[in-house]
Amino acid sequence: MERLWDKYKFAALVMLIGAVLLLWPSGKSSTGKSDGQQADIVTEAADVQREMEDILGKMAGVGQVRVMLTLEQSGERQLAQDGELSYSGSPQEPEDYSRRWETVLASDSGEDVPLVTRQTYPVYRGALVVCQGGDRAEVRLAVTQAVTALTGLSADRVTVAQWQ
Repeated sequence: MERLWDKYKFAALVMLIGAVLLLWPSGKSSTGKSDGQQADIVTEAADVQREMEDILGKMAGVGQVRVMLTLEQSGERQLAQDGELSYSGSPQEPEDYSRRWETVLASDSGEDVPLVTRQTYPVYRGALVVCQGGDRAEVRLAVTQAVTALTGLSADRVTVAQWQ
């Protein structure tokens, strides 16, 4: 048994280090999202609010409008990644190990874009809409219906208030 261990100890060491490197944390925050992903989530939430303000402002009687959405759970995109584990030196006595991950890109209309393998959409907790027409019942109803359709919120989680 001792001779068998001597013969394969470096191969076992390489496999053990490879497994550790694959399981090693990749710099993600405690929420499981990197700082870049957190910034993307904030940007996307702000974009959704701006788009909603734009479309609601075009509805009859709404006038100037501001929207605030609160999140229960943010959306997430998982990107396809290709990984490579490499080492330098001989297989019996490796000197250095490294791993490299690359996001897989796909061509879309002549432009390379990241390949998304899974996407979840945000779950909203509530919405506040402040608009000039918020004092009229028909405007409040139309805005509430639009916000519920766009966010999946129930009507009791949407508040429409008068712009002051």
